[in-house]
Amino acid sequence: MARFVLTRRTPLPPADCWARLTAWPRHGDRVPFTRVTVVRGTGRQQGDVILARTALGPLRFDDPMELIELAAPTRCRLAKRGRVVRGGAELTVRPVGAGSAVVWAEELRITGLPRLFDPLLASAGRLVFGRVLDHLLLLPPVDVTPAAH
Repeated sequence: MARFVLTRRTPLPPADCWARLTAWPRHGDRVPFTRVTVVRGTGRQQGDVILARTALGPLRFDDPMELIELAAPTRCRLAKRGRVVRGGAELTVRPVGAGSAVVWAEELRITGLPRLFDPLLASAGRLVFGRVLDHLLLLPPVDVTPAAH
């Protein structure tokens, strides 16, 4: 299983940082050919499911992730339950001075990909998810008010 950890410091207060990290659709903004949506729940409760769908022409796969643990606004764990992508991620936010420190730890396994490629997969993960994390922390504030129906 490929493992990597990303750490960032930001001047954002923890609550703002958390709101950005859990704005799940924005995770797809920096992943080529990928769209991220919340398919069960609000994306802010244990048991909710987030889906990353990657498509390039006829090639497509889904990466469904279930929120298996949530301690907002400091920590969440996701389990990747797809046929292609397995593993999990843990996002944590802690106050540091007037800002925050963010840690994104990920474990990835790609079905059919030999473990020999784990270091390459971890490097690619650091690059792609690092771009996502940097993007999320630099975006304008997130409105987390539930939409009226």
